[in-house]
Amino acid sequence: MKGSSTGKEKAILYFSTEDSIRETFPHTDSTKYLILHLKEPPLIVRAAEYVKSRLPEVLKQHLQDYEKDKENSVLSYQTILEQQILSIDREMLEKLTVSYDEAGTTCLIALLSDKELTVANVGDSRGVLCDKDGNAIPLSHDHKPYQLKERKRIKRAGGFISFNGSWRVQGILAMSRSLGDYPLKNLNVVIPDPDILTFDLDKLQPEFMILASDGLWDAFSNEEAVRFIKERLDEPHFGAKSIVLQSFYRGCPDNITVMVVKFRNSSKTEEQ
Repeated sequence: MKGSSTGKEKAILYFSTEDSIRETFPHTDSTKYLILHLKEPPLIVRAAEYVKSRLPEVLKQHLQDYEKDKENSVLSYQTILEQQILSIDREMLEKLTVSYDEAGTTCLIALLSDKELTVANVGDSRGVLCDKDGNAIPLSHDHKPYQLKERKRIKRAGGFISFNGSWRVQGILAMSRSLGDYPLKNLNVVIPDPDILTFDLDKLQPEFMILASDGLWDAFSNEEAVRFIKERLDEPHFGAKSIVLQSFYRGCPDNITVMVVKFRNSSKTEEQ
């Protein structure tokens, strides 16, 4: 498979534990990853940089340990992802609280192993896959304050949501889950718990997947994004650069990061 990315937003991670994809990324160990993160604005970059520097390291080690004794392990890819995401958030909160740093970030991880794709999401970045029939398959659920499940949870914690251009937790944060954001974490109205979904790649026979920050999804529906990229897979960035520009032309005010990953079983993709 091939991957291309463009944009300036938030922490998106792509991992592979398949030896056969080793050449895709410039690393020699068995766990591969590609990370995108925002350089602006300052609050996001501090949190995203921390996730970038720590989460790949700890995930890589735990995944390698798991692969060595997979048959006898009580763990799974899902439990490893959940445990390490929550662990990184605890680390961040300890450091951010001491420095009174209110930084926070989303986190979107796609883990490919054998014929299975596991996606973990915290926040409002989103993954979408194009299957063999051209259908747009959601890979994650956005964590937004206006969603009934999130709204009820926030209310039970003693919090509130309000609308000022967009729905926000405590009138501050436009997502209901994140890494960092210690003032809201202390109130327990924003949580770091990831949603984790698993997909059968043999069944889906995917052509490509899109991992992107909320800026893209403010301008494109899942179906629109898949159609747009499908028509531009032969471009140097597999359509990633074009869809970022189109989002800007549509008036998106947010920062945008887009990663397009082409699967090697795609008829348009030359194996790499």
